[in-house]
Amino acid sequence: MSYKKKNQTPKRYKMHVKKGDTVQVISGRDKGKVGEVVKTDPTTSTVVVQGVNVRTKHVKPQQEGESGQISTFEAPIHSSNVMLYSTKEQVASRVSYTFTEEGRKVRMLKKTGEIID
Repeated sequence: MSYKKKNQTPKRYKMHVKKGDTVQVISGRDKGKVGEVVKTDPTTSTVVVQGVNVRTKHVKPQQEGESGQISTFEAPIHSSNVMLYSTKEQVASRVSYTFTEEGRKVRMLKKTGEIID
């Protein structure tokens, strides 16, 4: 078993997707769905995609006389299960990193050559 040391910061994973990216799910129950990344978590390498992996939660009433509710929310999925998606070409693609003329490092879709950043 691995034990976390007292003042150790959790490991952060480098992810190929950022908040606001349009992605397509490539595996799992929601395979083929396209949505926008709402939240990323580099410590667990997970992302929350809008409209994907929707779960229901039954919430008990907090006060007397109040009725309970059924709330829905998007649960996180692993970042390896999503692929960046080009809305122009309607195709999912891997990411490559290139430099612009100004010398800035940007992300580019391999299939279409479209620059994301």
